[in-house]
Amino acid sequence: MGKRLYVGNLSYSLKAPELEEVFKAVGEVVNVKVVMDQETGRSKGFAFVEMATDDQGTKAIETLNGKDIGGRALKVTEANPRPEKPTGGARPPGGSGGERGGFSRGGAVSRNGTGDRGGNRY
Repeated sequence: MGKRLYVGNLSYSLKAPELEEVFKAVGEVVNVKVVMDQETGRSKGFAFVEMATDDQGTKAIETLNGKDIGGRALKVTEANPRPEKPTGGARPPGGSGGERGGFSRGGAVSRNGTGDRGGNRY
């Protein structure tokens, strides 16, 4: 597998094919993922680009970090590893909360037998 890169400070109008063309000038691009806001449908201003080899990834960082694209200086760094997703199985300790079950505490009977639970006793 090649090197996965984080690309930040993107123009919100920049699309994946345009970003791919920028990185193709440096080496073979395996994958481009521009992160989109699900509510608005527009770019969040960052992307992930996977280069074919580690050397090409390093060259892309050196060449494109700080380069002006669409009026903004790109920030290109090596991406942090993806967090491991849980694979099901055992539930974490502590449970999920929810109802406790047991006795109902509603409808208390007063000591004076009138159904009145409080107030002035005298």
